Amino acid sequence: MRLTTEQIIERPPKSLGSLYTIYGAEPLAALEAGDALREYARAAGYTEREVITAGSGFDWGQLLSVGNELSLFATRRLLEIRIPTGKPGREGSAAIEQFCARLPEDTITLVLLPEIDWQGKQTKWFLALESTAVMIEATPIDRSRLPNWLKGRLARQQQSVSEDGLEFLADRVEGNLLAGQQEIKKLALLCAPGEISFKLLEDSVANVSRFNPFQLVDAIHEGDIVRIQRMLDGLKAEGEAPPLILWVLANEIRTLARVRGVTRSGRPPSPSKARELERIARRHSVKSIHLLLLQAAEVDRMIKGLNQRDPWDALSALACGLAGTALMQAA
Repeated sequence: MRLTTEQIIERPPKSLGSLYTIYGAEPLAALEAGDALREYARAAGYTEREVITAGSGFDWGQLLSVGNELSLFATRRLLEIRIPTGKPGREGSAAIEQFCARLPEDTITLVLLPEIDWQGKQTKWFLALESTAVMIEATPIDRSRLPNWLKGRLARQQQSVSEDGLEFLADRVEGNLLAGQQEIKKLALLCAPGEISFKLLEDSVANVSRFNPFQLVDAIHEGDIVRIQRMLDGLKAEGEAPPLILWVLANEIRTLARVRGVTRSGRPPSPSKARELERIARRHSVKSIHLLLLQAAEVDRMIKGLNQRDPWDALSALACGLAGTALMQAA
């Protein structure tokens, strides 16, 4: 069975299962889903809590022995198994499979994992969890869903802002929901219940947004120039390495070139990736793709110090050009 973090947080289950697994890339969602399950377990009489952290050098035999032990006080318990690396190794994999085959009685087990890549999801231990546990994936909130997410958070504390205010908030907290949640809680302390004016919002909310180079691709597909520039400004301020940003952009250009038939070199894009590029492909001609490839090569020269122009300005022009905007012709 699969649930989203929103489902487990907003709709308490009628009855609790024996095994839950929370994994994914969004720390706040994982944290809140875990807190919700602990509260449900406590309310259902699982008053004892035991935590196992399977770090480096962990003896996986402990997991099986703990699973076989009766509760110290003969009460129902919540057993948490935390695997910070998401890679239990051969011994851990075997122990998890064995544990899933024989779950302890009078125990709710909660397995906490980080984000698991596609290879990790094919491992025997993860498949054993999938076949036995209620799987809860903590997925990031993308920019398009962020205003509604913020609206719901504000509503919980009897507050609201205008649509423009929600967009302003989304710009300030994108990519950093943990800090964004703190900003929402700060509004509960600073502002009275009801609608918060845009001016008060501007004065109260700090800019805590965080980006990674791969998020640039989403903004490029949307053709959102303002967001592209805001992301690049944030990446520069955070000390992100320009070569990584260039690699992300150049990889997207090469994939676009293959989709448009400009080249047959490189690995063919997956069907889902090809569909993603269909919209942006319509904005480009063979000539414009060739120009983008030349621009990328020139940015590489700037990064290496062979051209004295500012590589960040050139990265901005390249990203906007890939988005298919007029800035490309002006650059």
